[in-house]
Amino acid sequence: MDNTMHNVDEKVLHPISGIPVLILNILMLVLCIPVFLFAMACFASWRPGLGVLLLMVSFLFLFFGILNFCGLYSVNPNEALVLVLFGKYYGTVKQPGYYFVNPFARPIVPASAMSSLDVALETEAAKGKGKKDKISAPSSRKRISLKVNTLNNDKQKVNDVLGNPVIIGTVVIWKVADPTKAVFNVEDYSDFLSTQCDLVVRNAARMFPYDDFDDTPEAANNGEKTLRGSSQEIADMMQADLQKRVEEAGLEIKDVRITNLAYSEEIAAAMLQRQQASAIIAARQKIVEGAVGMVKMALDQLDEESIVALDDERKAAMVSNLLVVLCGNKDAQPVINNGSIY
Repeated sequence: MDNTMHNVDEKVLHPISGIPVLILNILMLVLCIPVFLFAMACFASWRPGLGVLLLMVSFLFLFFGILNFCGLYSVNPNEALVLVLFGKYYGTVKQPGYYFVNPFARPIVPASAMSSLDVALETEAAKGKGKKDKISAPSSRKRISLKVNTLNNDKQKVNDVLGNPVIIGTVVIWKVADPTKAVFNVEDYSDFLSTQCDLVVRNAARMFPYDDFDDTPEAANNGEKTLRGSSQEIADMMQADLQKRVEEAGLEIKDVRITNLAYSEEIAAAMLQRQQASAIIAARQKIVEGAVGMVKMALDQLDEESIVALDDERKAAMVSNLLVVLCGNKDAQPVINNGSIY
């Protein structure tokens, strides 16, 4: 396979200023008229040699005055101009300013960029079908933007490591770092980035569970990553993976963030009940642990201060009553016993 197009090294051009060339072009276009008239006068006065010479000069003024206008380009801040000359890479202009380059060198942009007419026709077609207009007209100037962009990737349904369907949405902050690679190595670098982002999200989701329902201390000490509990670590991993995938397109990934994370609709209700059950069990465990500690503290304090002497049967009755009061989810109703338990 020929990888010539993938090995194009960026060559930064430092062209001359376009202001002197612009002034020169205007002067040539202005002078070509009187020179042409003077040539006609020479033909009329039977001096054809001088007339032919002046006629050639006027045509040269006109030709170069028009041709040089094709080599004048302005580059705005955070923009790049990628040029090709007769089918070969000529160079890239990154510095903002007004420049003059080889008039036969032509700027190039991704081939998939639509013309303004195509955008207008597609927009009208979308409106005629009652669809929401999502088409934005690309810039008519053939420049590559180096500004920081935001890719709001659509929500997609993926399966986590346990097979549970999960809805994930991401936001990618990116920019074009190498405009030469962005133009020559991929057809449409923005569409390429979106596709690679989808693949990275799916791969990351398949490696981790949505949540860890095992609340035991052993599970907590294992430090297993989950999509919900380790979003920062997973986002960093996604950023590194995405950067490797778009390196050949000349893109730089500034940041990746998970903006939406939820169970899919078909299992959301069941997973909510599971989460609620886990929360109830965890809460009951804490309540029981606290109640046992309070009962033990009460019995120890009664024994230390010799407030009352309790045998095992009375202690068991007291423990039962205290646990009922402390662990119940409703207010206890006191019952006064005037007799004896024996």
